[in-house]
Amino acid sequence: MYRFAKAALNLSGQSARQVAVRQRSDLSREFHAKYGLPLLISGVTFCTAVWAYVATSTGIVWNLSPIGKVQPKPWQEE
Repeated sequence: MYRFAKAALNLSGQSARQVAVRQRSDLSREFHAKYGLPLLISGVTFCTAVWAYVATSTGIVWNLSPIGKVQPKPWQEE
């Protein structure tokens, strides 16, 4: 990191080109080309499975619509 900062402060074009060549890497492109789609599919599958479990097996009452569930109390005269 020190070399990069030192080269960034140097205003000559030659040093900037050297830093650009030194910092360039194709590893991320290769990683995404090789593992991108399987990683995305496995992530979607995992999230779908977790939400399916939460929605069906945990017993959470979602209360999606109050229609027909909320009823007024009977009137009582005192």
